[in-house]
Amino acid sequence: MYYKLYIDSVFFVQFVMNLYLLSITGNVLKCTATHRRILSGALLGAGMMCLVILLPAGNLRIRLVIGVIPVSMCMIRAAFAIRRPGLLFKSSIAMGVCGFLMGGVVLWISRRFAWFAERQYDIWMIAFSGYAGYRFFRFLIQKLHRERTDDLREVRIPAGGEMIRLKAFVDTGNHLCEPVNGAPVCLMSESAAGAFRDFFLPEKYHAIPYRSVGRKSGILDAYELPELIIEDTYREICCKRVIVAICNTGISPESLYQMILHPQLMEN
Repeated sequence: MYYKLYIDSVFFVQFVMNLYLLSITGNVLKCTATHRRILSGALLGAGMMCLVILLPAGNLRIRLVIGVIPVSMCMIRAAFAIRRPGLLFKSSIAMGVCGFLMGGVVLWISRRFAWFAERQYDIWMIAFSGYAGYRFFRFLIQKLHRERTDDLREVRIPAGGEMIRLKAFVDTGNHLCEPVNGAPVCLMSESAAGAFRDFFLPEKYHAIPYRSVGRKSGILDAYELPELIIEDTYREICCKRVIVAICNTGISPESLYQMILHPQLMEN
């Protein structure tokens, strides 16, 4: 009795299984990996398993059992960059458990539904398409999130004897200026402004007229702060005598930032 194996089909099925297996194991181990690393790990594992099958020595089942640990360790090393041998071994055991459970699910489905056993290659094609679609949409979401957070800056404002840190958003559409001297005006949420109440001096008060969507005009209370330090990517921008208007709308408590910077401050 013998079995006929198509090595290209074996490689593809192993590759798809490894993609899912690495993603599940990464969540279990709380490890992160780029799409490229997971792809390389899955390709490496599929290629190594094909080599184990093609080796002309010993029983195939024994070779598969012996080869599982080193193959999974190489996959984890490629995907998650884990180098410590002890941790690699423990991680491969965790991957083996995940693979055992995943194989049990596939076996149960194949025995439960005849069409699955008859059209396994088509099912794996669908599984690969689903994984590729999931990764693509996750990439788009992460890209949109990065584009949003790329405009965030850490801001330090001295207040008394301490330095208060805030997250600030660089808004290129912010053209708010002081009406007398044309100085750029930043916006701060009302909740964040509470930490500076004792440092908003009456003689540093400014009334800033503005216009916004849904409201023709209004006046914002603003105060001049002696110093504001912006932590840019490769430098620190120290701005003196910065006018900050208190805004009770437009910056929600759930926002990633508590302040909106005027783009002119980034040119210092």
